[in-house]
Amino acid sequence: MNQLLQCNNINDFRSLAKKKLPYPIFHYIDGGADDEVTLKRNTESFEKCDLIPNVLRGVENIDLSIKLFGKKISLPFFLSPTALQRLFHFQGEMAVGEAAEEFNTFFGISSLSTVSAEEISKLNGPKIFQLYYHKDKALTKSMIDECKDRKFDALALTVDTITGGNRERDLKTGFTSPPKFNLKSLLSYATSPSWTLNYLFRKKFDLPFLSGYVGQGTKFAVSVSEYFSTMLDQSMSWSDVEEIRKYWKGPFCLKGIMSTEDAKNAVKIGASAIMISNHGGRQLDGSRSPFDQLKEILDAVGGKIEVICDGGIRRGTHILKAISLGANACSGGRLYLYALAAGGRSGVQRSLENLKNELVRDMKLLGCKKISELNSENLRFRNE
Repeated sequence: MNQLLQCNNINDFRSLAKKKLPYPIFHYIDGGADDEVTLKRNTESFEKCDLIPNVLRGVENIDLSIKLFGKKISLPFFLSPTALQRLFHFQGEMAVGEAAEEFNTFFGISSLSTVSAEEISKLNGPKIFQLYYHKDKALTKSMIDECKDRKFDALALTVDTITGGNRERDLKTGFTSPPKFNLKSLLSYATSPSWTLNYLFRKKFDLPFLSGYVGQGTKFAVSVSEYFSTMLDQSMSWSDVEEIRKYWKGPFCLKGIMSTEDAKNAVKIGASAIMISNHGGRQLDGSRSPFDQLKEILDAVGGKIEVICDGGIRRGTHILKAISLGANACSGGRLYLYALAAGGRSGVQRSLENLKNELVRDMKLLGCKKISELNSENLRFRNE
C-alpha cells in the first residue's frame, strides 16, 4: 500500500506496473502498433494547446458532474472498456468496476472480459458493454442479449478492429491470451512470482462471453491481433451497425470514429454517442490523435450526438482541454490499467482519486465552478 501512496500520477503507476508484471503482460498494456507514432501522439497532442485561466471567480465549491448516456455521473470521464483484465491483476474487471462505482462513473466491459456478465451485473454503478462484431452472428447476438438481460446501461460497438494492428511488441514478447509459458518468457514469469502464483492458483482464466462458443483466446492461446483478424467480421457495414442499434434499443455508441464523414453517418443511423478513438494507438499507426481530430468532428456533429474524446489522457488538464473544446466527456484505458496492474482495486481507486483531485484543483485555478462553464475561450492553440 505504501507503494501505491507514492503513485501521484499515471506515469508513477506505469513504473510500478512495469516492476510487478511479467514483461509480455506489461508490454501488452504499454505498446502500440508499428513504430508507435500514434501512441505517443495521443498524449503529446494535448501539449499543443494552452489553458487560459480567469481569476476572482469564487471557486470554493467545484461540481465535476456531467450527464452522459442519459445518466448523471460524478466525473467528466469514464473508464474505457479494455480486454483481459485478470491478466493484469487477479481481481480484474471487478476491481475496476467497484472503483468506478465508488466514484459514480461509467465502467466499460469488453467482449473479451475475464469476468462474466452475471458477476458484473452485481455492481450497481453505470455500465457500458463494448461489443465486437463477430463472424459468428449467434455469438454477437448472445452478447447483446446477455447485456439486455443484465440491464447494462449502454452498448458501445467497436468499429476500428476490422483487422488486427501490427503490435510488434507483442510479436517480440510472444504475448498471447491465455499466456504461453515457454523458454522465451519463463524467466520473466519466474521473476514476477506474485503475478505468476496468482495466475496459476486463483480462479482459472476464462473469457466468459466467448467460451461457450469458441476456443480461441479461452482454451487456445492467440495474439489479440490474430483474434481480431480471424474472428471478427470484416464485411461489417453501416447497415449492420444500424441493425445492431435497433436490436439493442438503448443508448448506443460507436467506438473508433475518427472522420467527420463517419461521425455524420453515426448521427444518421441514430447513434447516441461516438467515441473519437484510435484504439490507444494500437491499430493504424500514423493516424491522427483523438484530441487533434476533436474540433473538426465537433464542427460537423456537435450538439447532434454526444462526443467522447478517448485516449492519450494522462492528466486532469487533458480532460479539461477536451471538454473546453466541446467534448461531452473523456475516457481512457491506460489511465486505470497501469493502476490495476500495480495494486488491484486499491490502485484503481488511487488513480481515480488522483485524477479527481487534479480536476478539482485545476478547475479552481482555471476559474470555473462547474463543467458546463468550460468553453473554447479557455484555450489557445500555439500553431494558430
